[in-house]
Amino acid sequence: MRILITNDDGINAPGLAVLARIAAEVAGPDGEVWTVAPAFEQSGVAHCISYTHPTMIARMGDRRFAAEGSPADCVLAGVHDVMKGTPPDLILSGVNRGNNSAENALYSGTLGGAMEGALQGIPAMALSQYLGPANATAEDPFDAAAQYGADVVRKVLAAAPADPGAYRLFYNINFPPVMADDVRGIRAAPQGMRQGTCFSVEPHASPSGRRFLWARGGNQQAPTEPGSDAAANLDGYISVTPMRADLTAHDALAALKDIE
Repeated sequence: MRILITNDDGINAPGLAVLARIAAEVAGPDGEVWTVAPAFEQSGVAHCISYTHPTMIARMGDRRFAAEGSPADCVLAGVHDVMKGTPPDLILSGVNRGNNSAENALYSGTLGGAMEGALQGIPAMALSQYLGPANATAEDPFDAAAQYGADVVRKVLAAAPADPGAYRLFYNINFPPVMADDVRGIRAAPQGMRQGTCFSVEPHASPSGRRFLWARGGNQQAPTEPGSDAAANLDGYISVTPMRADLTAHDALAALKDIE
């Protein structure tokens, strides 16, 4: 198996090293793991692509490249340049430092990389490690992802349905905010939404007196609907959420029939 990996935390992020080990285990001794990752952190860029300016790409080592762009840019670079003519069998994005459950998924560059893989017609998964009091300050906060990552990827590949849809499936995998020994299992779960919390901005003044705004995340321990992804994570479970890039609210189409 040939696997392309990327992330949004940058080429030197520890989570990418964890993902490289996961990918090597999944690919097997006869497989290949190729890395095309952002040269600098790209957290929060979602499915952004560098449409109006070029992306510089540099070879960092054997099958290892850094691109000055978003995770989606990196997938485009990997599929159409670095691995041109011999595309990957699987695209993995992550392992993100922090969860991409619930509404976080909409902002996530990690998810953006997986989404672009699906749009290219390639099986794709995003992997993220939830952080909390039990693991955030641990020597290895990625312990759960490292121990369970390859097994979860294999299980999703084995269980994934045939996908004839115009928008192919991709998978959002979030590891719970606990150490590996405390993971309770895997749950297939829908995307949730944390109640009473959202992103905001916080103003600060620079030494020169200019006003700047910093984005602030919401409370990551806020409850979501029981059975949803973040709820499963906070209960110690790995969540797997199938997703598509189709943003249509199909349940609302009938209400608009009268305008036709």
